[in-house]
Amino acid sequence: MQPANGAGEPFTVDTTIEEVVNEPVFGDYGRLIFPVDSGYYSGDTLGDLRLTWYNNIDPEKTVEIVNYLKEHAEAGDTVFYDIYTEEEKAEDPGKEDTGLFFFRGDAGAPFAVCSAGGGFAYVGAMQDSFPHALELSKRGYNAFALIYRPGAQTACEDLARAISFIFEHAEELQVDTECYSLWGGSAGARMAAWLGSYGPAAFGGDDLPQPGAVIMQYTGHTDYTENDPPTFACVGENDAIANWHTMERRIQELDALGIPTEFHHYPGLHHGFGLGTGTAAEGWLDQAVAFWEAQM
Repeated sequence: MQPANGAGEPFTVDTTIEEVVNEPVFGDYGRLIFPVDSGYYSGDTLGDLRLTWYNNIDPEKTVEIVNYLKEHAEAGDTVFYDIYTEEEKAEDPGKEDTGLFFFRGDAGAPFAVCSAGGGFAYVGAMQDSFPHALELSKRGYNAFALIYRPGAQTACEDLARAISFIFEHAEELQVDTECYSLWGGSAGARMAAWLGSYGPAAFGGDDLPQPGAVIMQYTGHTDYTENDPPTFACVGENDAIANWHTMERRIQELDALGIPTEFHHYPGLHHGFGLGTGTAAEGWLDQAVAFWEAQM
């Protein structure tokens, strides 16, 4: 019996999540496209997908993302990179569930690393990092979406390793390491902020420059340093998890230190709106890209 999605046959909103995970062209990393712990998502098909703590999931974007990955993998492009060696994964089996999905932009363009939220319990990549990385790649930037281990410390260690991996393989990946940016939503925004504040070396990575910009969505993160990178933040006013005033205060404190900042809050929006397509937040990503570009 032929699989429903052979080469050249795109996924649709009616394609089952299981079918995507088991798509042969994805090999072993197909299981990392959706949360490894299936208790954090529901729905059988791409059109039905729901993620814990998230809102405004766009089924058409979900379909576009998995088709992008499938088409590029079928064309022979590397769309997934391991960040740990087989020896490291044997020592710590949790590292099996990590890696970088690569959404390629222009050769030699700067790179971004996007980290999804999920309460440090799971990785909500399909709403909070894959869409961002895909859109950044359309604008010519090289964008990576990180799949990391649960737990704030291990998540930051994985982000530090990911940044170090990209710097180490910059020539092979054809990325410019100058003025890279870190993007994140919810827990992922905390990761981006921590790595921005303290650098990869503080979490076991290489001694590398801080990012040129940190782009944060909907998080209650308050920690910062006097040397924080330029920071862009946005949040919905009806977010019951991350109060918009908390985010505003942190941005005001950075601004008072002379650090470039930009802040947006959107009426009526709840937690985890991702790209915000069709909402009051639509277009925020272009503002964030412009903010990043202003730091270059």
